[in-house]
Amino acid sequence: MRPRAEALLLYTLLSSVTLLTVALNLLVIISISHFRQLHTPTNLLLLSLAVSDLLVGLLVMPVETLRFIETCWLLGDLMCALSYIIGFTLTSASVGNMVLISIDRYVAICYPLQYHNKITRGRVEVSVCLCWACSLLYNGLILKDHLRHPDRYNSCHGECVVVITYVSGTVDLVLTFIGPCSVILILYMRVFVVAVSQARAMQSHITAVAAGKVTVTAKKSEKKAARTLGVVILVFLLTFCPYYYPSLAGQDISNSASSWAVVSWMLYFNSCLNPLIYAFFYPWFRKAIKFIITLRILEQDSCQTNIF
Repeated sequence: MRPRAEALLLYTLLSSVTLLTVALNLLVIISISHFRQLHTPTNLLLLSLAVSDLLVGLLVMPVETLRFIETCWLLGDLMCALSYIIGFTLTSASVGNMVLISIDRYVAICYPLQYHNKITRGRVEVSVCLCWACSLLYNGLILKDHLRHPDRYNSCHGECVVVITYVSGTVDLVLTFIGPCSVILILYMRVFVVAVSQARAMQSHITAVAAGKVTVTAKKSEKKAARTLGVVILVFLLTFCPYYYPSLAGQDISNSASSWAVVSWMLYFNSCLNPLIYAFFYPWFRKAIKFIITLRILEQDSCQTNIF
């Protein structure tokens, strides 16, 4: 048993992270759902991402908090089986949404004239549905043995152990880490290059008097694009790399390992950071927060408010 003070501290810390995750993603969901001006294909992707991250905060983090702090599994075999497929499915859906967002931004920046024809609300809705369906099907296949026999790897009563074999772990590594990370990296690098070239093209067509001012703007654009790219890729790598290290090292993934609690919480903490990365960079989100906190969204026709 953990010392009482240590357990209380851990419960306080992890519960705070859970509440923060739920609150941030709930703000994103309310903002996009309430204001009609935000009903765009791009924001629909942000909404899907926020829903997956909200469910991580509501369904996964509380269970993982209990698993991490208590020395014995208290929720039975059924919850042992369901907890992992729910957690893995929501994490995969979150990663899939990140890829869809990067594709959306790539088309918007690199093909602005064709964007509205290529990225329609209907296509985005289909893509989001496929993302969720594939996540559920894929993780069901990965964890099918655990679903049939949740106590298969338990060494004693009161355990909830899941083991992902090296083969399955390698497939998972490629499909949910290397593949998505490569797509995001390539697309954001392309967006960065196009943004810089557009800024320089604008600079070359202005007068010598205004050239100095535009030079400063171009440099700021370059820095902002690089910073956004760096945050997206760095956070994704930092939160996902530790989890996939066993697969990279040729080992089976088991939640009985001493490092499991740390790497799994780093993975789930990404759900708390996603709304900060993808939403707090938008000025409309800060304005929407003010409307929500001050309860102005309860006013009549508040959904018609100019949020930009």
